[in-house]
Amino acid sequence: MVNSTDLRAGTTFLSDGQPYQVLKYTFVKMGRGSATVKVKARNLISGSIVDKSYTSNNVVEDVKTTKRRLQYLYKDPTVASGQAYFMDPRDFDQVTIPIKTLGGQVAFLKEGGEVDVLFWDERALSLDLPPKVTLTVTEADPGVKGNSASNIYKSAVLENGLQVKVPLFISRGEKIVIDTRTGEYIERASQKG
Repeated sequence: MVNSTDLRAGTTFLSDGQPYQVLKYTFVKMGRGSATVKVKARNLISGSIVDKSYTSNNVVEDVKTTKRRLQYLYKDPTVASGQAYFMDPRDFDQVTIPIKTLGGQVAFLKEGGEVDVLFWDERALSLDLPPKVTLTVTEADPGVKGNSASNIYKSAVLENGLQVKVPLFISRGEKIVIDTRTGEYIERASQKG
């Protein structure tokens, strides 16, 4: 069992027989009343996002998930509901996960790249993505000289097809760091070498 005050981002728990993963945690204490824990959680089977509230003394059932490092092969949106295909590099077993279940996580996958996949009772549920990924800008409008007086952003397309808002100084071919939880620009990737 997990105390509701321990439901931090990334924690998995069971509610109504369904596994959930916490996306956002908020602790609210109002005057003399009891404290409330509010979480935004993603259903690991259906991919839907729900808001749940618990009093601070509630407990929820812990979900025992396991992680396996798999290689991402490709996604096939033409199959009914769309599928993402992974392979275990040790025994070459293939694992499929519905794209609907992965939600926005599929946008951060690179073909041939390795990723940790969460399993519950031998069922692939979700990806355990790092909080930040570095991606290359493939399309970006040029910045207009003189538009730098304030934080002005322009649209850019990344190597994985994701469209993000970036500062004017970012140009095509540069590597930038993206937050995988929000899909937003964080910073220009440092140039090592």
